[in-house]
Amino acid sequence: MKSNVPISFNGRYYERVGNTTREMKSEKLKSFLLKGINWDSIINKDAGFNEIDEETVRMFIRLARAKGRLTIFDENVDLKTLFEHLKLSVNGKLTNGAIILFGKDPQKYFLNAVLRVLRLKNEITSIGDRFIGGNLFKQVITGEEAIKNFINVKYEIKGLVRKEIWDYPLEAIREALLNALIHRDYFKWNVQTQIKIFDDYIWFYNIGGLPEGITLEQLERPHSSVPRNPLIVHIFYLAGFIEEMGSGTGRIIENMKKAELPEPEFREEMGGFSVYFRKDIYTEEYLKELGLNDRQIRAVIYVKKNGKITNKEYQELVNTTKRTATRDLKDLTVKKY
Repeated sequence: MKSNVPISFNGRYYERVGNTTREMKSEKLKSFLLKGINWDSIINKDAGFNEIDEETVRMFIRLARAKGRLTIFDENVDLKTLFEHLKLSVNGKLTNGAIILFGKDPQKYFLNAVLRVLRLKNEITSIGDRFIGGNLFKQVITGEEAIKNFINVKYEIKGLVRKEIWDYPLEAIREALLNALIHRDYFKWNVQTQIKIFDDYIWFYNIGGLPEGITLEQLERPHSSVPRNPLIVHIFYLAGFIEEMGSGTGRIIENMKKAELPEPEFREEMGGFSVYFRKDIYTEEYLKELGLNDRQIRAVIYVKKNGKITNKEYQELVNTTKRTATRDLKDLTVKKY
């Protein structure tokens, strides 16, 4: 009978793969043994309350009170009382979550629990590199500023109001950054959270794939929240950085659509989870440079907004014959537009 758990023999663990019995690899065994254990709730026996950054705690309380999500405490609360209430400490001992969220120097215990933001011209040529340490609140705030420094912004003036238009909507950037930091697998201590910014796209990456039971397809619609780090997620919810649980990816998609940018791409790869934001390089001027005629340019712009175009829609859009529409669309298909 096939067993759902690995079998131990002489200090080694084995599993059934097809019709064979194989020794379980160390990483897979580790994942199995840690299944059901939340990294952020593990007690850290070496850390003390003197290592907590009280200014970050006060900022958190201000934010949480303003959201109406933690009104029973004010900024003068005793740290031990607050942390016990939030389950960030147990019997006076700090959890990993307490340290990564509010520590003065979490990297003392978790060396690679840092955010790295790179600006690259290509895969090997870097023109900007930021290592961002500190607790997660500082990584979120400083990380967003680092990204903004590496992308472009233009200004649109309507009446007396000046509107900033970034390469990518800041709401989507903030959500993807938060997701990368709060959902990463902190058991995998030797991998940094990474954001790489290229001329035409941004790549957000965190180690650790999707939680069991959640698929890539489900991310594009409302789905249940299965947080890998529930204490971390709860603290950011109280502070107002997160709204409805399980809706983050939906907000990313919505904000990219509002900005008339390509939908974000979600992937499970390299032992982790990736989000890709792509810039809208297909402006009318750029399409002319590529040699597209006016009819084809209108079609590409239509597809950007509507996702697709049929032959009949093309005929009506540009007021042409079926024969011309077929020829134009075939040319666009060949050129992969």
